[in-house]
Amino acid sequence: MLLEKLQSLKRQLFARLPQLHPRAVLKLTLLFAAAFLTGHLLARGAAALEPAASLEASSENWGLSFPEEGKCPTGNATIEELKEYNAYFAQDTGEKILYLTFDCGYENGNTPAILEALEKHHAPAAFFVVGTYIRDNPDLVKQMAAQGHIVGNHTYSHPDMSQISSLEGFQKELTQVEDLYKEVTGEEMPRCYRPPRGVYSTENLQMAKELGYDTFFWSLAYVDWLQDQQPTHEEAFEKLLGRIHPGAIVLLHNTSRTNGEIIDELLTRWEEMGYTFKSLSELTTVSDSDQNAA
Repeated sequence: MLLEKLQSLKRQLFARLPQLHPRAVLKLTLLFAAAFLTGHLLARGAAALEPAASLEASSENWGLSFPEEGKCPTGNATIEELKEYNAYFAQDTGEKILYLTFDCGYENGNTPAILEALEKHHAPAAFFVVGTYIRDNPDLVKQMAAQGHIVGNHTYSHPDMSQISSLEGFQKELTQVEDLYKEVTGEEMPRCYRPPRGVYSTENLQMAKELGYDTFFWSLAYVDWLQDQQPTHEEAFEKLLGRIHPGAIVLLHNTSRTNGEIIDELLTRWEEMGYTFKSLSELTTVSDSDQNAA
C-alpha cells in the first residue's frame, strides 16, 4: 500500500516538472528517492518480522531420506520442530541406542515369535494396536503388557486422521481403543500414539498433545507389510542393518513373516554392532529433561 501511494505521488510530481525551477526539481527528486528507499526497507522489515511456520498445516505423509548410511535420516520435520507437539521420530544422540516399535493391524501368527525374541534379548518394545487387534487378541495384548512392553494407540479403525477436523472426532478414535485396553488388562492405556500410515497434520499433532498423548513416527522402516511380496532375509538385513543409526525409532509390522523369522538374529546382529534397546518411555523422559534444562 505504501509503495502504491509513493508511485502515485511520483506520477503527480513528474507531471508538474516542466513548471518548476531546476533546483526545485532536484530537491523533489532526492526527496522522492529517500521516501521510496524508506518505504522499501520498512516493507522488507515487516516481512522479516512475520513468524515462520515450523510445520506445514496441510496433511502430509511421514517420509524420510537417507543422505548418509549410519546417520539419522532427514524427515518431513526436524526433531526440534516435532518437540513442540510432543512428537518424535528419533533421538538426537551419538549413543548407540534404538527404540523398537511394531504396528499391529491384525494377527497372522508372527507376534508370538517376536515376543519370544524380545524377551530373550531383554529388549523393550512398543506395539501400536488398532481396536480390532485388542478385541480379537486379548491374550497377546495381555502378554505384551505383562512383559513390560508399551501397548500404544494406533486408533480404533485406522482412518486418515488428518481428515478429522474436530477434537471430539479425533478423541473418539483414541478413547475407543483405550476402553478396550482397560477392559482386557484392567489398566490405563499408555498415552503413546502413532498416526495410521504416518498421515498427519499439525492440527492432529496439537490435538494429540492436548489429549495428553506423545506421537511417534519413525526413522527406520522398510516395505514389510505386503503379504504376497515379503522381502527375503537378505533384503531385510540389508535395509535394517545398513540404515540403523544412534537414536533410531524402528518401525516393523507384526504381520510380516520375514520379521517373525529374522527377529532373533536381527536383534543379535544389532547387539554385535554395539546397540542397546530402550523403551519409548525413556525417550520422552530424556526429552522432558532437555526441555526443563533449557
